[in-house]
Amino acid sequence: MELNVSTTSQKGHAIVTATGELDLYTAPRLQAALAGLLRDQVDRVVVDMSGIDFCDSTGMNVLLAAMKRLKERGGGLKLAAPRPAVTRILQVTGLDTVFTVVDAVPVLDAS
Repeated sequence: MELNVSTTSQKGHAIVTATGELDLYTAPRLQAALAGLLRDQVDRVVVDMSGIDFCDSTGMNVLLAAMKRLKERGGGLKLAAPRPAVTRILQVTGLDTVFTVVDAVPVLDAS
């Protein structure tokens, strides 16, 4: 399975939409997208997880590293709309208390 990643950013905020499987082989795509946002001085990132069918520890580590780097500069990272399988991984690992998880993907303000 593949991982497709797209980003939309505006005024220091970004939504990263990922679809497919997030694992050892595909995590570098997400890592590259998040690193690009960090280089572009984006402070607030929401990762749309609604299209992620599977996520392993490598994927979680990519998300944790990005969250840490964003927090270090006063920003933050949220996970939006994870599917039940991903929610279960977050709960089993205790990462549901580390990440801010929201039910829906916010809409970037067009104004």
